[in-house]
Amino acid sequence: MIPVHNFANQNSLVSVFINELRDINIQKDSMRFRRNVERIGEIIAYEISKQLEFTAIETETPLGIASGKIISEQPVLATILRAGLPLHQGMLNFFDRAENAFISAYRKHNKNDTFEIEIEYLSSPTIQNKTLILTDPMLATGSSMVLAYRAMLNRGIPKHTHIVSVIASTEGINYIKRNMPANTSIWVGAIDEELTAQAYIVPGLGDAGDLAYGAKI
Repeated sequence: MIPVHNFANQNSLVSVFINELRDINIQKDSMRFRRNVERIGEIIAYEISKQLEFTAIETETPLGIASGKIISEQPVLATILRAGLPLHQGMLNFFDRAENAFISAYRKHNKNDTFEIEIEYLSSPTIQNKTLILTDPMLATGSSMVLAYRAMLNRGIPKHTHIVSVIASTEGINYIKRNMPANTSIWVGAIDEELTAQAYIVPGLGDAGDLAYGAKI
C-alpha cells in the first residue's frame, strides 16, 4: 500500500499557503505565488527528512565536541519543467547538498480534444539505489508523473521514491497508486475531487506554470 500524506488533514501553515495560491486576487502577484509554492516545498522537505537515514557524527566546536547527526546519503531532487521549479527550489533550500534532475514534459494535443503526455528532455545523475524526490505542483491525471518516473529509470532504480505535489486530484492519486512501485510515498498539500475533461483540477488553482512565470503561447 502506497502511503498518502495529505497536509489538508491537519492544521498547518501549508493550508494557509494553499489558500493564497487558490485566491484569484492574491495569485495575480506571481512573486508571491512562486514563494508560496516554494514554502510548501520547504515544509514537505522537512517532513520527508524524518524518513531518511541518518549517521551519527561528532563535531568540534570552539569549546568541545558535540554529538550530532547528518543525512547518510543525499536524495536526488527531480522536477517536471516549468511549473515544478518553485516547488523544486523549496526542496533544494532544505536539501541543499542534493543532486538534481530535470524533466521536460508537455501535452501533445490531438484534433479530437484529447492529449498525450510526451517526455522531451531529461537531465539527471544516477539514481541507482538512491532516494528520489519527484515534484510537480499539480497532480491531475498522474500520467505526467508516472512517465517522468519511468524516463528516470534509464538512470537507475531508486530505493524509494517520494512523489510531491501541492494539489492533486483523487483520480491522480489513484493513478499513482496503480502505476508506481510499492516503495513509493505520496506527499500532497490538498486533494480535490473533480477533474475536468481537459484534465484540470477543480477547484484547483489554474495553470501553475502560467501563474508562476507568465502565460505561454
